[in-house]
Amino acid sequence: MKIAVGADERLPVVETVLRTLQERGHEVTWYGPPPGKTDPWPQVARQVAEDVAAGRAAEGILFCWTGTGVSIAANKVPGIRAALCHDAETARGARLWNDANVLCLSMRLTTDAVAKEILQAWFGTEYQPNPTDDACLDILARLEAARTKREDD
Repeated sequence: MKIAVGADERLPVVETVLRTLQERGHEVTWYGPPPGKTDPWPQVARQVAEDVAAGRAAEGILFCWTGTGVSIAANKVPGIRAALCHDAETARGARLWNDANVLCLSMRLTTDAVAKEILQAWFGTEYQPNPTDDACLDILARLEAARTKREDD
């Protein structure tokens, strides 16, 4: 699977996730700085989100210190449902009920072991269409369409 990954820094948990993805056979596109450098978190979030929205990547994974900034930025891109996940159960729920397509992680809180658990839950869970969650996703799509229309006016 093609996965876009980005971070504003290349801290150890980022390296762990990149290595784990490659070990699982995923094709990874990296957005962010080389080790020891930094990039603006909104920039890398946009790059990853646009890859996912355009279909160049099936899913995305983003990091920043709290995970909040990249989550906010990615969710500005139409078609993105970015979820900030601090544990495996949250990641499972984000996929199962919200059809999340971008995983956001905190570099401050996420240990290597927790990151691997989150990845297992994320990739092991798919959205299960159902009337309740489908209706909620339809509401999100209408909110997004209304925002896009306002921006175009």
